[in-house]
Amino acid sequence: MEIKYIKILVLLLFITVTSCSTAQDKTQFSEKALADVMLDSKGEEITFHEIINQYKGKKVVIDIWASWCSDCIEGMPKVKELQIEYPDAVYLFLSLDKNYEAWQRGVENHQIEGEHYFISGGWKSDFNSSIDLDWIPRYIVIGADGKIQLFRATEASDKKLEKIIKA
Repeated sequence: MEIKYIKILVLLLFITVTSCSTAQDKTQFSEKALADVMLDSKGEEITFHEIINQYKGKKVVIDIWASWCSDCIEGMPKVKELQIEYPDAVYLFLSLDKNYEAWQRGVENHQIEGEHYFISGGWKSDFNSSIDLDWIPRYIVIGADGKIQLFRATEASDKKLEKIIKA
């Protein structure tokens, strides 16, 4: 009887470890993430798929942030440095602010240059669920080939982030 429980425990441990490691290695966004609807700066709806398709053939740095997030604001100077050092990349800011107006004020107050969209579904949006969002800021880099090159970075000063943007 004890051997049966040990086998079950080993199986559960294996499933947990493999599911966590594959989340780190995603190279594509799920269909649900691509279909998620966001808002542009004019308040018009646009899917995430339509957003990233605008930048086909370019490296895209995604910064998921909110104006109320102290860690996000703390990382902005480094993001601005990256924008200066690597201007060929597209810098795509996806906001998790509480509402559209707070997002607009945050972009203006922090003078954030780049492409801006509001995740209207909030934390529980299909996009956020598909990327296992558990912290902001969150940085993702999409290569010119359209594949995710960096799936998870939570600090703008993360060496992997700059290395992948530079490559």
